[in-house]
Amino acid sequence: MYSSVGKREFRVDAESKVTGKAIYPQDIYMDGMLHGKTFRSSVPHARIKVDVSEAEAIEGVVKVFTAKDITGENYHGVLFKDHEVFCEKKVRRIGDPIAFVVAETPEIAEEALKKIVVEYDEIEGVFDPVKAMEEGAPQVHDGQNNAVYHYKIRKGDVEEGFAKSDVIVEKEYRTGMVDHAFLQPEAGISYMEGDKVVVCVSTQYPHFDRIEVAEALGIPEEQVRILNPAIGGAFGGREDITMQIHLALASRTLKKPVKSIYDREESFLAHSKRHAFIMKYKTGATSDGKLLATEVTIIGDTGAYASWVCNVLRKGGVHATGPYEVPNVKVDSYGVYTNNPFAGAMRGFGATQPPVAYEQQMDIIAEKLGMDPIEFRMKNIFRKGSITATGQELYESVTAVECLEAVASKINKNNR
Repeated sequence: MYSSVGKREFRVDAESKVTGKAIYPQDIYMDGMLHGKTFRSSVPHARIKVDVSEAEAIEGVVKVFTAKDITGENYHGVLFKDHEVFCEKKVRRIGDPIAFVVAETPEIAEEALKKIVVEYDEIEGVFDPVKAMEEGAPQVHDGQNNAVYHYKIRKGDVEEGFAKSDVIVEKEYRTGMVDHAFLQPEAGISYMEGDKVVVCVSTQYPHFDRIEVAEALGIPEEQVRILNPAIGGAFGGREDITMQIHLALASRTLKKPVKSIYDREESFLAHSKRHAFIMKYKTGATSDGKLLATEVTIIGDTGAYASWVCNVLRKGGVHATGPYEVPNVKVDSYGVYTNNPFAGAMRGFGATQPPVAYEQQMDIIAEKLGMDPIEFRMKNIFRKGSITATGQELYESVTAVECLEAVASKINKNNR
């Protein structure tokens, strides 16, 4: 590994991608392959009854898969098994998969989608994570508290810290959901290889996919093979299952290759988003510019499903005080179910939202103290030997001072 440090290494897939030779899943064709299309919920929260008889009667439709066709467990999920492969009795968000049409051509499959009849008995939804945490709020997952995760940090005594502070700033900050918008929407093809079902799909976790496909089909992992062709961007958005189980189930049942391609609109519906955060901050400092206390509450909207909520909200909590030393810290971060699109991994994994809050807190406090914002940050920024909010001692590779000095230098040059 160290032989590569400091050298200009050749990226192994660069030539094939820039010359158009790279093979993406939608580029793969197999003789006799069938085509799959997913029927998705058009409402965010409802009890459902599904009738696919009219769709299955269309000439050229081979089969319409629903929850009753699952041969193993009708669930999947990277941390919590809270997704259904096909929703059976209830949908929890717009875009939930209800059925998978397999037909001789994509056009026939598309036509069959229009013939699927779903009776929606709509029930009250909850779209604000704060309201979702209230007593009596609609339950996204029946019998389960919407607050699916709670992470705490306690360091020192924040009440004492605020009592000794000369300046205290309390603000609330909000960031929205963000889509990964990778260039290559989801696509895949599956086929049988002896007793093994093979799924070719661009994914970030082929080993997790293998486990989840095997559980849903009720077969040993050894009978599932995941192949990962070229990936046209991911950024965390391909860490959860989308079409993998649908394809594998169809090929194993029909003994035929089955291919599916999402368009951009369906891609938006199918995969996770970056978590929207509500961040309540209370920060105290002395008149000479030393931070004394920070109290933070973060509420992360994980939408209808948990995905990586524990990892993301834990990271959000860990990074809540930023690159600054604070002797007294209290952090509570929550991951909360709502009927919004589900949230999961995206670059930064919970570390990108808190800077929106803590850096504005730093600017506001500096202004109240009549102090230059760079000078104020320098008084509190991490150095070797600093102790973080979680009690970690930083003893190497602490370059926050150099980074801030470089930023300040650029700002000064641009302001000349």
